[in-house]
Amino acid sequence: MVSAPVRRQQIAYVCQRGRSVRRACALLSVPRSTVGYQSRLVARDAPAVAAMQELAAQYPRYGYRRIQIFLARCGHIMSPDRTHRLWRLHKLQVPRKRPRRRVATSRPRPLPATGVGQVWAYDFVFDACANGQQLKCLTVVDEFSRECLAIEVAGSIRSGRVIEVLTKLISVHGSPRYLRSDNGPEFVSRAVLRWLLKANIGTAHIAPGKPWQNGNNESFNGKFRDECLSMEWFRNRIDAKITIEQFRRQYNEVRPHSSLGNLTPAEFKQQLSTTTNPEAAIS
Repeated sequence: MVSAPVRRQQIAYVCQRGRSVRRACALLSVPRSTVGYQSRLVARDAPAVAAMQELAAQYPRYGYRRIQIFLARCGHIMSPDRTHRLWRLHKLQVPRKRPRRRVATSRPRPLPATGVGQVWAYDFVFDACANGQQLKCLTVVDEFSRECLAIEVAGSIRSGRVIEVLTKLISVHGSPRYLRSDNGPEFVSRAVLRWLLKANIGTAHIAPGKPWQNGNNESFNGKFRDECLSMEWFRNRIDAKITIEQFRRQYNEVRPHSSLGNLTPAEFKQQLSTTTNPEAAIS
């Protein structure tokens, strides 16, 4: 036995071979009422599918779970099963990445963050423009709120530029307790260590060859490359700075995070401030 849509396709094929609809139904033992049936499900799903296709084109690296959250914001509230059915029906699946080789060992993270502004993680991401200019991006992430505090884009970023970026962030967000990074020369230079000591900020350098100890920043860098660097075509370094800053704002204010209960980092911080200061919510 085959489904009704497949039967209609079989009838259409026989009719294309020169048979009438009546004769085709008789040959295939299919009721004629099946041929003229119009599914109401297609019409009901049409607005949601149109919104889903528009979101999939806007965010090509998002899966159906994150698209479901955007659909709910647009007024198309549906269950995960229905979203997944429409997602697969219209072939909107994101191509799967090649899985990484993982070692099954205990991986505790040193100095886990327990509040906003306690631990910042920073690292470098590299790319290139269409005109051949090299890009070196310094990413700074708050480990607790998942907020991307800054993405500094330049051709070369040395320890002095790192200090300038961190000083500017501290003037806006306050000083963190710890800064987590690898043992790159820009992060363990004498200038950076002297500045950290003067600013009374502790260091949380990860062990050599263990990037998982800086998991939050590594996760952000992967999303940054997957959803921005690999999707955009930068004409030059100025174009890259503008586009990457737009991505950073979208990441903080629009993109939902499953680790934050499908809130954006901005919403998560607002929720924390409201919970901590209930008088602010009343006023």
